[in-house]
Amino acid sequence: MNAAQLLQLIALAAIWGSSFMFMRLAVSQLGPTWLLEIRLLAASLILLIISRALRRPLNIKKHWRHYLTLGALNTTLPFWAFAYAAQTLPASMLAILNSTAPLWGILIGFLWRGKAITPRAVIGLLLGMAGVASLVGLGGLAVQPEALWAVVLTASAAICYGIASSYAEYAEKVETYANAHGSLWAATLLVLPFMPFAPVPEVWAPGAVAAALVLGVLCTGVAYLLYFHLIATVGAPSALTVGYLIPLWGVLWGWLFLDEAVGLHTLLGAGLVLSGTMLVTNFNPARGLRILLKRRQG
Repeated sequence: MNAAQLLQLIALAAIWGSSFMFMRLAVSQLGPTWLLEIRLLAASLILLIISRALRRPLNIKKHWRHYLTLGALNTTLPFWAFAYAAQTLPASMLAILNSTAPLWGILIGFLWRGKAITPRAVIGLLLGMAGVASLVGLGGLAVQPEALWAVVLTASAAICYGIASSYAEYAEKVETYANAHGSLWAATLLVLPFMPFAPVPEVWAPGAVAAALVLGVLCTGVAYLLYFHLIATVGAPSALTVGYLIPLWGVLWGWLFLDEAVGLHTLLGAGLVLSGTMLVTNFNPARGLRILLKRRQG
């Protein structure tokens, strides 16, 4: 990974970390369902334009079931859960809870596929749970029913990501860009039947609509392209390290633009969750840094 690729990785983490801030800015005016559909439609249109330019076919007749399954598990359900939870939880907490997805992935792999869990992974799972508990308990959310329900929803979003990753591992093999593009259109269509039942925003505040569009175009469409570009250029293991940087950016954006307090519970929870995730995914920061320096020197 050279300097340019490292900057791309940091930029991707900053973009994805900002998505929780944009959710908070938009959801109070638009509601979770309208926010979700605007986000999905904007992202889908961006990828459609680019796919036409790059001549990347979707092969819908062959893969439509796969796109619907992946769209539901990896996009519709988690995106809606985050949008709903954003009405209550700060952006920093959403970003930290989002990073528990690998922890759930290990547990789901064990329960669903019978994959062995190493002692290291068990310690990681326990650390992650302790991190979530510190966020909820020390943050005073345990005595707020609405906030506690939002935490459960956010955790369910991370669980959906874990289920989706386990599904994708054994599903039919589809080109990565087509996976992103097809699943986004599938998610857009899956939300449509619920739109008549969602309260129509009384006021279409320009700031909220702009935040929703940025969430779709930048934080979803452009971010997907950058992510798949990194996978192609530096490999999936290196690209996946973006997950360790997203909570840091999520906390920073919330502090800078939403005046969110960064208390002891935030730092402790983030530290425990990230430590647990590193253990589960066998990520060694020191070793990763040595590899990066070695590649740059080479």
